[in-house]
Amino acid sequence: MQVDDFDFDLPETLIALRPAQPRDTARLLHVSQSVSEPASAASFAFGDHIMRDLPDFLRAGDALLVNVTKVIPARLTGLRLRETPSIDATGAKCEVTLTERLGPVDWKCFLKPAKRVADGDTIDFQGVKAKVSGRAGAEAVLSFAIAPETMETTLAELGTMPLPPYIASKRAPDAQDNDDYQTLFAREAGAVAAPTAGLHFTPDLMKALKDKGVSLHEVTLHVGPGTFLPVKVDDIASHKMHGEWGQVTPQTAAALNEVHQQGGRIVCVGTTSLRLLESATTEAGTIEPFEAVTEIFITPGYKFRAADMLITNFHLPRSTLFMLVSAFAGMQRMKAAYKHAINSGYRFYSYGDGSLLERAKE
Repeated sequence: MQVDDFDFDLPETLIALRPAQPRDTARLLHVSQSVSEPASAASFAFGDHIMRDLPDFLRAGDALLVNVTKVIPARLTGLRLRETPSIDATGAKCEVTLTERLGPVDWKCFLKPAKRVADGDTIDFQGVKAKVSGRAGAEAVLSFAIAPETMETTLAELGTMPLPPYIASKRAPDAQDNDDYQTLFAREAGAVAAPTAGLHFTPDLMKALKDKGVSLHEVTLHVGPGTFLPVKVDDIASHKMHGEWGQVTPQTAAALNEVHQQGGRIVCVGTTSLRLLESATTEAGTIEPFEAVTEIFITPGYKFRAADMLITNFHLPRSTLFMLVSAFAGMQRMKAAYKHAINSGYRFYSYGDGSLLERAKE
C-alpha cells in the first residue's frame, strides 16, 4: 500500500491547542461495526457523543487497558560552548529534546539546529552543563555534569513539556501544560509524548466505569518522539517503525487472559496500549508477560490478536497511527469517520477529541 492511500485534508482551524475542560467533556465519535466492508461511505453511520458517555458502550466484565507512562519535561534550551577557539566559539543557541535515558545522567537527544553542535561541544543550560558525543545527524548523546540523584529535579527546573510540533509551532509551552499534558494514570516517568487518549479521563469517569463493572489494568509504554515522525517512503512496507520500551507484567497478562476467558472485551486506551498489547500476544491469542522494545507496525491486513475496542484521538494524515486505526476498524470506514469528524467540527490531535472504535469483523 502507498502512503498516499492514507492522506486527507484537515482544516488547520481544527487542530486543538488546548484540551477540553473538564477533560471528560471532549467529544467522542463512536465508530461501530454495524455495516461490514466493503461498502460506500454513505453506508456508514457514526454516533456523536462526549467522553462521559463511554460507560454506555461498555459492559460488566470488560477491561480498560491504560498506559501509565509519565511525560518528562524533556525540552531544554541552552548555549553551545566550544573549548577550541574559533570565530563561532560561543553563543550559539540550541534546543534539545531528550528522547531516551541511557544512564543516570546520559540521554539520547535531538538537536536543533544540529549543524551548530559537534562532538566534544558543551551545552550550557542555565549553568548546568552537558557534553555532546555520538552525533549522527540531528541525534546525539548528552552527558550531564550533575549528580545522578539530581537528574529529575534538574529537568523539572530547566525543562518544558515536549509539546507536539503542530502545537509547539503555534504557541510556547506554559505552566498549564504541566498538568494538561499528563494523563490521570501517569506514574512511570520516561515518555517524551503523552499517550493522549488517556487525557480524556477524570476521576468521575473512572468511577462511572467501575460502577458499570469495567476493570482497570495498567501497562507501561514510554512514548518516543518517533510517534510524530513522518513516513518518508512511498510504499509503507518500506517504513521502519521507531522502537519504544514497554512492559506488561505477569499479573496484568494473567488478568487480561482471564477477561477474555470470561467473555469480556479488552478496551485499549490509546494506540500505545494497543501496540504493546499486540506485541505481548501470541498468534494463538494468549497474552504473555513482556518487557522489551517493540517496533510493531500495524497496517491494514494485520490480524489483531487481543484488542477488542480502541479509544483514540484523531491522527495526522499519512501517519502510522492513521494506518493503525484503518487496520483496526477498516480503511473505508475510517476514511468516512474522519470525513464525518471534519465536517462536524471535531478537534484533532493530542489535545483534541476522541473516538471509540470497534474492531472490524473478520
